[in-house]
Amino acid sequence: MSTKEKWILVVIIFIAFIFRFQHIQLIPPGLYPDEAINGNDALMALETGDYKLFYPDNNGREGLFINIQAQFLRVFGAEPWVLRIVSATFGLLTVLGLYFLVRLLFNWQIASIASFYLAVSFWHVNFSRIGFRAIMIPFLIVWGLYFLWRGLRNFKFGDFTLSGVFFGLGLYTYIAFRFVPFVIILMLLSYWWSIKRDYGHEKYLHLRNEFIRRFALFSLIAFLVALPLLFYFWQNPADFLGRGGQISIFKTEEPLKEFIKSLGLTLASFNFAGDFNWRHNFAGEPLLFWPVGVFFVIGLLKSITKMFKKIKQHGHSSTLHVLLLSWFFIMLMPSILTWEGIPHALRSIGVLPVVMIFAAEGTWWLFETL
Repeated sequence: MSTKEKWILVVIIFIAFIFRFQHIQLIPPGLYPDEAINGNDALMALETGDYKLFYPDNNGREGLFINIQAQFLRVFGAEPWVLRIVSATFGLLTVLGLYFLVRLLFNWQIASIASFYLAVSFWHVNFSRIGFRAIMIPFLIVWGLYFLWRGLRNFKFGDFTLSGVFFGLGLYTYIAFRFVPFVIILMLLSYWWSIKRDYGHEKYLHLRNEFIRRFALFSLIAFLVALPLLFYFWQNPADFLGRGGQISIFKTEEPLKEFIKSLGLTLASFNFAGDFNWRHNFAGEPLLFWPVGVFFVIGLLKSITKMFKKIKQHGHSSTLHVLLLSWFFIMLMPSILTWEGIPHALRSIGVLPVVMIFAAEGTWWLFETL
């Protein structure tokens, strides 16, 4: 990493820090009811030592974020802003993680653009200043993918282990994270198919066997980390569905109609009409500042084009673009498959990093074109 690159990263992280921590004790004012309930549970856990894997009240909440809040309350005291600096910390670390991930996927220039866009994104800044557990989803996805992609490049067992830890912890955060395994499966299937098509038989067999060993380790670690909560859900199946079952489009009289409606509203939320809940967004405003929104569309279209071009030329898709596109479309499903409050910036929070990656791709394309 050059000195220039280091200074650019330092500036981006400083900007992200200011946006997330400055006046956090004042803005936003007060506490939302869901934040207050999280705080009550965190205080109770701190006083009794009963740290739960899952807190069943208030429609049910996975326990990791609340238990971390309890430790911050232990250190800083029982103040409302303490509940929020947990979110701000995860938000800041997500900006850093996105830089390292995109640098690995592309180059440091696109990484700088993507992390800067995330640093100043109102969508991300807002949820970084509210004590909701969903802010952990982008953090765990970004760092989990960073170690997984690095592992696919250097085949070090340590990277697959760390990736398994991050993805295993994801189950303890927010219900939307349950869609992440589908992204990983598609990415790894694409990787497997690409090495099968690009290498001779002996080289392929060697890479396949090495990959299987490491994938087995990754899967085992993720499973073991997630096992306590999986066991809890096995004992309490009603908690597994929770509120997700109540607001599913499949509970409506016309699921297909609701799906089409939700799909359209969710896709339009980036550049036209966003979430109308003042807790999540400036009511009705697009989730992206308009230049970023334009670059996002350019980057998305370029990624789709590159994927099909690779299929036409080499007989298989690019693992990179399979990752990005599956990440985007699959992690929109927590929003699209619900009927209530659509478009919903909180349920679609898992796409935030990849949206910024697409926007950075579009921006860099413009720089190179000019």
